[in-house]
Amino acid sequence: MTGTMMERKMTIGQLAKEADVGVQTVRYYERRGLLEPAARRESGYREFDDSSLDRLRFIRRAQELGFTLNEIGELLELRLNPGTTAEEVQERASVKIEEIERKLHNLERIKEALEHLAGQCDKHGTVGDCPLLDAMGPLQPSNNSAEQY
Repeated sequence: MTGTMMERKMTIGQLAKEADVGVQTVRYYERRGLLEPAARRESGYREFDDSSLDRLRFIRRAQELGFTLNEIGELLELRLNPGTTAEEVQERASVKIEEIERKLHNLERIKEALEHLAGQCDKHGTVGDCPLLDAMGPLQPSNNSAEQY
């Protein structure tokens, strides 16, 4: 060896385990173009390297931050393009922050409405007296409704 570490080769199962994802997730990311297709061994098995693991970890971190797979694809392109400016990445983050703020606002409104309706429910009354269920709309039982559940 000449002082550089040899690149590790992994099967799809080993890669999935290292990245803490399922094998089907790895295949899905390959189909979506988020993960470059792996080289094949003579046996036909996929052979992944550390760059695939890095990419999978990048995808997972981006998902944890709320980015969609389409957005992650764009972020990967930005990350791999040496001409990308920090401002371009910051713009994507700002858009995501605004989206999260809208979702939080909507969730707060939903929580307040649910708290209000739940507070009006008479715990000792019948289900027909529950304003929470009334707010969701009328529902007629079907002939086989008992069998559905």
